[in-house]
Amino acid sequence: MRLKLFAIAAAAVALAGPAAGQAYDPNYPVCMHVYEGRQGGNYINCSFTSIPQCQATASGRSAICSENPFFAPPPPPKRRAYRGRHHAR
Repeated sequence: MRLKLFAIAAAAVALAGPAAGQAYDPNYPVCMHVYEGRQGGNYINCSFTSIPQCQATASGRSAICSENPFFAPPPPPKRRAYRGRHHAR
């Protein structure tokens, strides 16, 4: 019985397709979603720094531009504490 369950599980794993990775690059704020129709070549390209830049690339294609929901802006620089000089009077 265990061998039969193992064989079924092994067959299910072998027939499963590869898992898709994260399509959104968190380093860029804008993504272009490209639709290739029936060929199944739909993909997401998150390498744009602005909506106009993305729209220029998407022009003439079946694509749309949107904000990247996973964009992680860099943290603001730390401010240094101001330490005034003590003047002797």
